[in-house]
Amino acid sequence: MKTKIYISLLLGNFYFCGISQQKAIPFIEQAAKIDGALNESVWKQAALFTEFNNYYPNDEGKADHITTVRGYHDRKNLYIGVEYYDTNAHNKISTLKRDNHGDAVVSSDAFGIILDPFNTENNGYYFTLNAANTQVDALIEFNGTDYSFNESWNAVWKSETAVEGTKKIYEIEIPFKALNFDVDNTTWGVQFFYRDFKTNQWMTYTDMPRNFFQFDLRFTADVLMEQLPKATISRFMFVPSGTYSYQKDITTHTDKSNFKPSLDAQYNLTSSLRLDATINPDFSQIDVDQQVVNLTRFAINFPERRNFFLENSDLFNNLGTFDVNPFYSRRIGGTTDMQFGVKLSGNITPDTRIGILNAQTEKSTDHEAQNYAVFVARKKLSRDFTTTAYWVNRQQTDRFDILNTYNRVLGVNLNYRSKNKLWSAQTNYGKSFSNNIHNKNDFFNIEGQYNTRKTYAKAALKTVDKNFITDVGFTPRLYNYDAIKGEVIRDAYVDSYFVFQKNYYPVTSEIIDRYRYLSVSNDAFWDHEGTLTEMTTVIGNSVWFKKNLSSLYLNVSHGYFNLTYGFDILNNGNPILPGVYNTLDIKTGYNNRFSNQNFYYEAALFYGGYFNGKRRGMETALGYRLLPFAQFNINYSLNHIDLEALGNAVFHLARFTGEVFLNNRINWTTYVQYNTQLNSFNINSRLQWEYRPLSYLYLVATDNFNKQIARTNWGVAIKANYRFDL
Repeated sequence: MKTKIYISLLLGNFYFCGISQQKAIPFIEQAAKIDGALNESVWKQAALFTEFNNYYPNDEGKADHITTVRGYHDRKNLYIGVEYYDTNAHNKISTLKRDNHGDAVVSSDAFGIILDPFNTENNGYYFTLNAANTQVDALIEFNGTDYSFNESWNAVWKSETAVEGTKKIYEIEIPFKALNFDVDNTTWGVQFFYRDFKTNQWMTYTDMPRNFFQFDLRFTADVLMEQLPKATISRFMFVPSGTYSYQKDITTHTDKSNFKPSLDAQYNLTSSLRLDATINPDFSQIDVDQQVVNLTRFAINFPERRNFFLENSDLFNNLGTFDVNPFYSRRIGGTTDMQFGVKLSGNITPDTRIGILNAQTEKSTDHEAQNYAVFVARKKLSRDFTTTAYWVNRQQTDRFDILNTYNRVLGVNLNYRSKNKLWSAQTNYGKSFSNNIHNKNDFFNIEGQYNTRKTYAKAALKTVDKNFITDVGFTPRLYNYDAIKGEVIRDAYVDSYFVFQKNYYPVTSEIIDRYRYLSVSNDAFWDHEGTLTEMTTVIGNSVWFKKNLSSLYLNVSHGYFNLTYGFDILNNGNPILPGVYNTLDIKTGYNNRFSNQNFYYEAALFYGGYFNGKRRGMETALGYRLLPFAQFNINYSLNHIDLEALGNAVFHLARFTGEVFLNNRINWTTYVQYNTQLNSFNINSRLQWEYRPLSYLYLVATDNFNKQIARTNWGVAIKANYRFDL
């Protein structure tokens, strides 16, 4: 009998010990004062998270420096208090500009929080704060086989930082109303990390290999959120704004001025379902796109950064693959102004998400009015499998009349992630319908990925029919411009892709961090008859150094082109003629961009063939951090293309970026871009004042010249918005 009692008590102890291992963030009915001082008694009652693990560059063992994180909530806000026990009182900061992840987090001392409120590993939130109280917030998205994040998303949250001797303090308040969550799901996925830029180290709360992103939701810890608010957290947010602009066209001797009011609104139907609306939207607050030199025959994808399209953006953006995406929101309002938009998105159950979007554009002289509608439903079938179904519609309209000119895309996706976190895969199928086109209109893709510290492999196979037309999507390779006939032709194709990489981590070396001693990739395309039309094979080697995490690389590539249509890369009327071309290229470079020194740089040289000729050139970047008040960098690339009898050209792309920070709320950013391929010399200078959270005043000046530095047009704009949170 005593033996049975002893065994029962022992098993009971094991049971309760197992339960106690799950951390719990308690409910405490007391708000914290966000002042960078964790001296209130409430912090002693908060949950404690400590014993951080090494993540990068070494991902083995516990971190040398102690990080303690405390957390609790008051049913309105989640409070996080952090103490990092440094050995140096100094902080290293690269920027005071909000939502600049590369400088505010990667190149600064910083602390980060990853939240997965539904704990489904599909989507989540990313809140980071550098030691100068510069905020970065983003949506975490699963894009088929990997995780990424969209830092254009914004929320109102409070934070403060402080230094006490060598101890660094971060205090954060995140409102529950900024998050989508299920009041009945009390287990959240949570991850914390600390970035010490002075020593070039990363530390994470959970133990995870360095070959995964620190925001990978598969490595979050299960954390119990005690006594979440049972009532729906209602929120009504609206942002009225007004923009005045003046533009002067030098070439036509005309000018115009315009005032444009607009309104954005958002309402929480439930804690996990949101309604967004916009009227006469204005997107002038976004940064200008960074120009590139495009030596391919196809269009380039620029990211979406407009506010209306950002909430739950992963639902809409990841319906296909990067180069075959059925929905690309920058198509909406790209040619004519957008009149209004309405969007419903979020979770209707913990495992089911929906997205419904409708937008209307105006009629212009060159373009008809269009209505755009999207419906997406995503269901988590099991721990490993998730499926998505979607419908995308573009319909021509005439005021309130719907015309019979349309394009529709229907599709379904299936995603897989293995329990051991090493494997991921996706399958995509889509079909498009346009008026009078109903055949040869399919898209299919299957791809898989394997990822360990030493081995990375990925393979994909996709087929795109010639009539898979996506007027609201991004399918650049489907469209081929024939420079001889001056027309665009749609061509079906099959694309196979694979990459295989092997890494070695020397244990005893004080110089070498790792070698990538084998890297092989191959991307091949066939036409609808099975003829190989293009194939690129790249073999490379890279080495990373422990000091400043710099890298040295060498790549050799072979290109095969069975060119079907004339290609006038020089834009001189002498196109490259159809035919078979073989090229061999070599590229070598050194990258010191992630250096923790104030001065950083990278440089590369390349030489090889280009269809029937040669291409040689260089790429370089120089930057200087005048911490923490300013940062300047210069990027320059040169491409010299010699096509012998067809002609030759030198494409220059130079970009200067200057950022001056008066404080966390006021910054002045200037871009100077010179691109001879686009015959463009552009200056864009923007003064931005965040006079209250997410309420801005912008003053923007633009000046445009041709490559001979002759002015073509200039303009100024002033915009003000005010965010109301009710």
